[in-house]
Amino acid sequence: MQDPTPESGGSARPDEERREEAVAVPASGSASWLQRVFEEARGDSQLSVVPAEPPPVTVVAVERYLAGAQPAAAAQYWYDVTLADGACQERCYLAPRLNGLVQRAHLRAGARVRLTRCSYRYEERRLNYGFPCLEELEVACGPGPAPAALPRGRPLPLRGDKKHYLPLWNNEDPYGDVWVADKPQAQVDVDVSKLTSLGQLEMTWRSKFHYHPLLVRVLHKSRLRYYGKPEKKMDMPYQAYFEVADGSGMMSMVLWNSLCPEWYNSMKVGTVLLLEQYAVKTSYPFKTKPTPGDSQMKRFATIEISLNVRDPPTKITIIPEEMVKPEWGLPEVKYRFITRSELDGLPNNYSCDVIGLVTFVGRAERARKKEHGEDFWLYRWVHAVDGTSDQPFILELFATSQPEVFEHIHPMTYLVCTQMRVVRDLTENPSSTIYLTTSNESQIFITGWHRGQPYTKDTKVRNFIQWTKTQNEVDQMEKAVIGGYYPFPRPPNNFLKYCKNNKVESVLKAIGETGKEIEDLHYREHKRIAVQGIISAIKCISCSNVAEEVSGVELAQKDNSQSLESSAASKEDSVHKEKSTNLQNKEVKSFLESQYTPGEKHHHQALLSQKSSVKRKMPRRLNTDAHQSASVTPVSSHHYFTRSARRKLGLDEFQHEDIMQDKNRQTVSDSSQYSTDQEGMSDILETEETGRACGLWQSDLWAQVKDKLMKYLHHSTIFPESIPRKFDYVHRDLLMQQYNLHAAVHQPKETRTHKNISDFKSASGLGYYEVTVLGINHDVAIDVAFLPLFCPDDPHLFQLEDIQNDTLLSCMSCISASQQSATSSGRLPDMFPLSDEIVKAAMALDGKHVVCILDICHLGDDKVEVFLSKIYKTVDPDVLDAV
Repeated sequence: MQDPTPESGGSARPDEERREEAVAVPASGSASWLQRVFEEARGDSQLSVVPAEPPPVTVVAVERYLAGAQPAAAAQYWYDVTLADGACQERCYLAPRLNGLVQRAHLRAGARVRLTRCSYRYEERRLNYGFPCLEELEVACGPGPAPAALPRGRPLPLRGDKKHYLPLWNNEDPYGDVWVADKPQAQVDVDVSKLTSLGQLEMTWRSKFHYHPLLVRVLHKSRLRYYGKPEKKMDMPYQAYFEVADGSGMMSMVLWNSLCPEWYNSMKVGTVLLLEQYAVKTSYPFKTKPTPGDSQMKRFATIEISLNVRDPPTKITIIPEEMVKPEWGLPEVKYRFITRSELDGLPNNYSCDVIGLVTFVGRAERARKKEHGEDFWLYRWVHAVDGTSDQPFILELFATSQPEVFEHIHPMTYLVCTQMRVVRDLTENPSSTIYLTTSNESQIFITGWHRGQPYTKDTKVRNFIQWTKTQNEVDQMEKAVIGGYYPFPRPPNNFLKYCKNNKVESVLKAIGETGKEIEDLHYREHKRIAVQGIISAIKCISCSNVAEEVSGVELAQKDNSQSLESSAASKEDSVHKEKSTNLQNKEVKSFLESQYTPGEKHHHQALLSQKSSVKRKMPRRLNTDAHQSASVTPVSSHHYFTRSARRKLGLDEFQHEDIMQDKNRQTVSDSSQYSTDQEGMSDILETEETGRACGLWQSDLWAQVKDKLMKYLHHSTIFPESIPRKFDYVHRDLLMQQYNLHAAVHQPKETRTHKNISDFKSASGLGYYEVTVLGINHDVAIDVAFLPLFCPDDPHLFQLEDIQNDTLLSCMSCISASQQSATSSGRLPDMFPLSDEIVKAAMALDGKHVVCILDICHLGDDKVEVFLSKIYKTVDPDVLDAV
């Protein structure tokens, strides 16, 4: 791909040149159907064609870029879709009215579709340039053409004048060939006599137009900031902050625009830079500031170094570490590592670094930056242990512009996170769970990325490595969990605290409006909403045969083609011990001997009141768990930890630097909507006939009104993606693929395993609850799910203390003696009765108005999970005060 720098310009591409971009693929005799159809559309008087009996084609790539200047209500981003028909690949522009198909993961790389209507579009401001446009699509089932890999050096986006594509699901990550992986280091002789220091620069910058060269070391690095807007013309609107230092102190340095793809990946923490022909500007007052590891270091905060491609054109040179001389006086990178045992004594917002052995990795999720906007934060939850406490580090990791690391975090890897911030609230609940969240300057590293990092010399890092030598790998593996619904952070115990940063009128939603809230969700978007209602019915549903039922539904769906467009528009209707080995070996010696986004704090506060998990509008219950899956392979049956296997699997401490490839995620495509009679859905006898209704409590009021409701929403479905799974190291690539986001470019799946996500053992309880919430006007109701999360192998995985003041949910979270017995025997009964404690707690709420906090998350296609997270009584003083 052409480097999209301002100076490169953009010559008009003739139509003939665009046609040459089609990638030829060897085929047995037949010409390309796609090319034939697009030529037909171009020759039509209306520039449009409706193909007769279109064959299935494969989606090779779905790529996003900034839209051109449009009316206010128009889409902010456009999408190009690459299709393959077995003979060639063609890039097509997706009509903006179909953007929702991408935003909700109906249309994704690896999917098979039928092109039912397309058009040809000319750019009126360019000569002889046009491109095909996808107007209507259908899902195609069964085998389709296997696409060839996309060639390197991708062409420019089809529409408009943009010079690069963006990552598909966020804006902070580098994406595409334009981002240089590593700039070559220069063998240069540094003339110290011609250098200036940061201290001298700060004193003399106003009196000079040209500045002497600077020799500095990078101490901190921010994530990328993308500031592109449709109405602004700029080829590469990126910015990244660095904190650099010399012997006189530390100063901010800003990398601008087209220099970001050229230099960002190469400017690592610890890198030594020689800077020439730079600019100096007054420092931006509202940017975030990292906490230096050396508290004595002087900070020059009034000015910042500006590196740009022009005015003046900056010259940057990377000095190899072996050439750095002690007499240059460059400071070493220092850290603020803490242990888990020290965390409990630290104040809110304290900055620190941590290292730990990963025991849990949550799925990648997204949170909207602005209401009704198209930009999202990408994040996931991680647990890591360091041996100093029974409790793990709970880490909220936002994307740090390191996608090759973020997407490959898995249990049993060694994780380092820098510049993390403590999140706690001693004023509300001193015993509430503490966690750490990333800041704008955080960096994350996993096994394979540690060699050569400055922190390898830190004392606490070395202590951690010594601890891992004493650990039994099989014992740690048995505790490892990946994915699923993770209800953290819990809503606060005080409803007034929940409403602190929100107007109550916007916090409280009518139950009838939840359908619209769900319809507006994007793929893997999490949101937390509050509704008023009356707890009217509770069912305890067994998960004994769920996986098999869902599998059967998936097979049935494959026989039916569904219009993607209509599916997107109809949402409203709708996872033997061999011998003990240590977590360490001789490879550790090589490690030991080697020696917040701007405004993230505000964003985090918003997350506390709106983040969580989701669920889909589906009257028919397709509940999913995998306890009974016959194909589950016990962790202990694999000989993971021989020395040769450790080398292959990357467990040797910081020895191998290769990156595990993230394979294309395969998730179940389920865009069908199931309708079921409302009366049957609420009939106790009928639900018992399904064999999955294990127990039921319903109020007298519910019995009186359930047949007279104006609207009854069913969102109690549990999906395979909702269940936390026991981690299987042999199948780690499949599991990481499942819990990452869909890739922008198709990556063919390896055929060495035929497992799907339901084949992996569940790490949570044996069933779940369906809770019916009746509207306070008795005319609308909603079924939601409550998933008791309990991991007997690791009782600290799911924090239960945060719901102890919520009597009903606390009772439902407890694992009964019969359920524990079933777990130990390895056999699940078909039904569980509701405990007396649950019935008593439910009756205490009978007829009373409550506020229910719901966690909703879009899982792709039409799958949306809706979980009950908290119940507030409206008679409590804090609720009345808030309302």
